[in-house]
Amino acid sequence: MKELTKAEEQVMQILWQIEKGFVKDVLAKIPEPKPAYNTVSTIIRILEKKGFVGYKAYGKTHEYYPLIDKKSYSNFYLKNFIGGYFGGSFQKLVSFFAKENDMDINDFESLIEHVENDLKDEEA
Repeated sequence: MKELTKAEEQVMQILWQIEKGFVKDVLAKIPEPKPAYNTVSTIIRILEKKGFVGYKAYGKTHEYYPLIDKKSYSNFYLKNFIGGYFGGSFQKLVSFFAKENDMDINDFESLIEHVENDLKDEEA
């Protein structure tokens, strides 16, 4: 899997949200200032070549849908991010985050409780 550019990620976020759509549907969800139709179409074709997007053809029109789910890409992206900035150490990431956000012990306890609840929900 390859890392996406900002423009590619913006289009993927929209496709993950709408699940499938035509270029005009993606363009409608992009905030102002909107890029040109052809720009969005080109980005989607690049995503198709990278293996992120598939399509169903209706004559000359294509309906696009994600081939990679959001969770898989998020996992890939975070592993690369942590590897690049924190030497692959999740502990270093958390430590950095805690220092930058002036977290205290109560914040950590709340965070641990939240994570424990999420893990219990996944097991259920």
